[in-house]
Amino acid sequence: MRRLGEILAQTNSRVIVIGDRKGPARFDLASADLFTLEQQAALPHLLAEKLPTGHYSRKNLGYLEAMRRRAACIYETDDDNMPADNWRPRSLATSARPWVHDGWVNTYRCFTEQLIWPRGFPLRLINDPATFQSKDWPPAQTLESPIQQGLADVAPDVDAVWRLALDREFYFQPGPSLWLAPGAWCPFNSQSTWWWPAAYPLLYLPSYCTFRMTDIWRSFIAQRCLWELGQGVVFHAAEVVQQRNAHDFLRDFEDEIPGYLNNEKIADCLTRLKLRPGLGAVMENLTTCYEGLVQAGFLPADELTLVKAWLKDFGNVKH
Repeated sequence: MRRLGEILAQTNSRVIVIGDRKGPARFDLASADLFTLEQQAALPHLLAEKLPTGHYSRKNLGYLEAMRRRAACIYETDDDNMPADNWRPRSLATSARPWVHDGWVNTYRCFTEQLIWPRGFPLRLINDPATFQSKDWPPAQTLESPIQQGLADVAPDVDAVWRLALDREFYFQPGPSLWLAPGAWCPFNSQSTWWWPAAYPLLYLPSYCTFRMTDIWRSFIAQRCLWELGQGVVFHAAEVVQQRNAHDFLRDFEDEIPGYLNNEKIADCLTRLKLRPGLGAVMENLTTCYEGLVQAGFLPADELTLVKAWLKDFGNVKH
């Protein structure tokens, strides 16, 4: 966090830290603003009193606070991810190779020949070469992407199955970035992810799912909504080093069971939804996606109350 703070200070940027029941009570970093639970309750956001405590979704308040400060770009990370030497602020326009095939893409395998897959990727496809090999790969081109994910070295964001069976220090190969065209699916996480205003409404993290699935299910909804803008997510080679906080792998496995069983079904459900094209429909499309997942039984109806509060808060900070 000190390293991140040093870099951001050079660009007149600040770190927003969202605390929870486990703390911290203070955060001694000159470029950081800590919001404890008590301070969060005083924020002018409907979500402040509605979000559960002890849940990763409290980061939603950090996103809203960044937007309230008119952030031109939001970089989200966790406190166990350190910027690597090649880390730099990114821009909306970036150079990347397009992946233009529909279906699932194992982006991790596009940066290594070793067996690995991102958390949330369907287990039945981890050895399928069609998910990471392309015979007609176009050359890199400059394009705009309002959501961009950087990979992590040492302890990449993988699922509990990989940790239980293959856990070790891991390093990706450098290489050109990858852009997923509409129709291509790959889960992305919240550990080193860049967001620009067109995608700000899609930052919402659901609360009525497990800690290990909230950012993954968000990523599916965000990708589906990006398709209606003719856009997709960009994945960059490793740009952070994760010195992972202690985890109970079996507890992670338990929290990931809803994903193992349902991620492909969720993607199928989202694919079938009729959304509207254009930037003005993003908020409506977000609601449609959550209504579809509630109707299909993947989320309870209580999630819609939080989605509505999020969109109300988003409208307030946007103006």
